[in-house]
Amino acid sequence: MDHKNRGTLRLVLEEGGPGVCTFAINNACNARCGFCNFALDKLPREDWVYVSRKGALDALDILYAQGIRYLVITGGEPTMHPDLGVIVKRGADLDMKVMLVTNGGLLRPERIRDLVTAGISSFIISIDAATVESHERNRGLPGVCDKIREANRQLKELKIHATASVTMSRLVDYEALPGFLESLGFTSVTFSYPLRQLGSSFLGYSDSHLVDFTNEELDEAFERIKRLKKRFLVLNPTPSLEEMQRFVKHETQRFPCLGGFQYFHLDWHLMLWRCHYWEKPMCSIYEFDGSQRIRDGCTRCMIDCYRDSSVMQYIGVSVHDAYQAVRAGKLGEAAKAITRPANLGSLRAILEELPWLLRF
Repeated sequence: MDHKNRGTLRLVLEEGGPGVCTFAINNACNARCGFCNFALDKLPREDWVYVSRKGALDALDILYAQGIRYLVITGGEPTMHPDLGVIVKRGADLDMKVMLVTNGGLLRPERIRDLVTAGISSFIISIDAATVESHERNRGLPGVCDKIREANRQLKELKIHATASVTMSRLVDYEALPGFLESLGFTSVTFSYPLRQLGSSFLGYSDSHLVDFTNEELDEAFERIKRLKKRFLVLNPTPSLEEMQRFVKHETQRFPCLGGFQYFHLDWHLMLWRCHYWEKPMCSIYEFDGSQRIRDGCTRCMIDCYRDSSVMQYIGVSVHDAYQAVRAGKLGEAAKAITRPANLGSLRAILEELPWLLRF
């Protein structure tokens, strides 16, 4: 199927909505985070890998042809990649919404201007704690908070939005967090759920005590985040937080993950994965033609970027299923798809996050 030049409505009807891909363009990092195996003091420099310029540009063309419209560039630390601006520009030229995940340590004013000129849509900047001292100590990046504050000031002038990304760890003081984020210039936050093991090449996990929680502790942390929504714009939808509480309680979940169907992970070797958690890649990006898509109702993990997005796109997939059923003359199946109980939760998630979604 030719996926080029298709609008959002057609993508919803034909595929369940526009696709999303996280693209780890390198595994190198300049930070020393205690809960991450990309850390400078954990991954030897001789093992650092940067995706080639040609490979990255080829990959974006292929992803776009397969309906990917949202690109999340990550690493490692992606600002260490010498071709970052070129990669951003290709994504923007394809009319993708390009987001950059960074620790902010290399966000100098001229670099920010270059990325904005290239077409970046938004920044996601990592924050680990509610004080300068605790955050910079965990990151191993002295002075990074001043750089983040200045970056946010500049981005506001350029009308580009930045969101704080906070890993749920033992460093987080949820009560003090909103004031600290505001002092750095943030107006929104997204929480990354703690990861202690992954099966893919992605190293954004650790068995550190910082992310070692009991299920009861995780349940309470999700409650704190839900309460935090009354004080600060939290981008994790409430229905998704409730889903993660069901996950840690081993209860039946309502929203299957769309990893491998609408959401993908591409690594620095140009291997395409259904998500960070899965043990086996789907294929090389050069082999990706859509036939490898997987939709099996997976609920194995609690990776926020897949699970949160899957909640919001659930209703889009239901519309897709109904449309395809009508085309096949299966009106009963179409009615079942439209009346799925979880559609209301998905719609609730979309409405809750609408102020952020409209920024795109």
